[in-house]
Amino acid sequence: MKDMPLIVTTDWLAEHAEDPGLRIIDATVFMSFPEAGGPPNVESGKQAFTEGHIPGAAFADLAGELSDTASELPFMVPPREVFIEKLAELGIGDGTFTVIYDRNALAGEDVAASYWASRLAWQMRYEGFSQVAVLEGGLQKWLAEGRELSTDTVTYPKAKFTGQRRPELIATKEDVRRAIEDGQTILINSLSAEEFHGSRSDDPRSGHIPSSEHVFFGDHADEQTKALHPDDQLRAAFEKTGALDPANKVITYCGGGIAATWNALLLNKLGQENVAVYDGSMAEWASDPSCPVVKSGN
Repeated sequence: MKDMPLIVTTDWLAEHAEDPGLRIIDATVFMSFPEAGGPPNVESGKQAFTEGHIPGAAFADLAGELSDTASELPFMVPPREVFIEKLAELGIGDGTFTVIYDRNALAGEDVAASYWASRLAWQMRYEGFSQVAVLEGGLQKWLAEGRELSTDTVTYPKAKFTGQRRPELIATKEDVRRAIEDGQTILINSLSAEEFHGSRSDDPRSGHIPSSEHVFFGDHADEQTKALHPDDQLRAAFEKTGALDPANKVITYCGGGIAATWNALLLNKLGQENVAVYDGSMAEWASDPSCPVVKSGN
């Protein structure tokens, strides 16, 4: 496929389902937050995948094999060679194109955002895989439209990959420190308003990075249909921050670098290509006493 869209519809996926170059990937992770606060509980979606998935799909272990398990921080990018080898085993590489979906799996929440799929898609683009898209609305939208599921095990032939890493897509703690004082770098906090303002937090310190703008990752799609809002509505959410100005660079962040990739993907969809994700996000930033955190009053 010559020009892979960033986001594809369920109709698009159904239409292309028999293409021999297509790889469909389920990247579901289940995450829930303890009532008493603290770090989230994380569970692989593998069992749910075996019970039913989009026909032709294989499962990618984002919480385990495709994150840096040696890091003290959650969901950090793994070593390049490990990531590429795992994707090659899934059949993803040169001459293929990939559609990733998830189950919108934040327990107890109605927020519609395919952020596990966008996380894997972002990691793939970072390592140089360009032919990758996220399925709009994920499995929930697929099921709501009466489409079939499968329990078949799919194994694609092992692939070869020759792409190059794109370091401009990732931001480090030092990049963020510099961005605070840089008027042409827009920091976007992707968490809820309560987390942004500091009245609620799952991190060591509550609040946000100084100079940050706020765009909640959960405001971009219809909670009932799971379909994305029209582009003009998406654009309005970001325009007020300066993030769509082509002269600016954007760094998105959240709690652990997951929801930030959803905002980054939508910025890309709206034409802003100069977007990096702060991989460590608040999990790293708030753990370092030398990194400033501010609260706001509303």
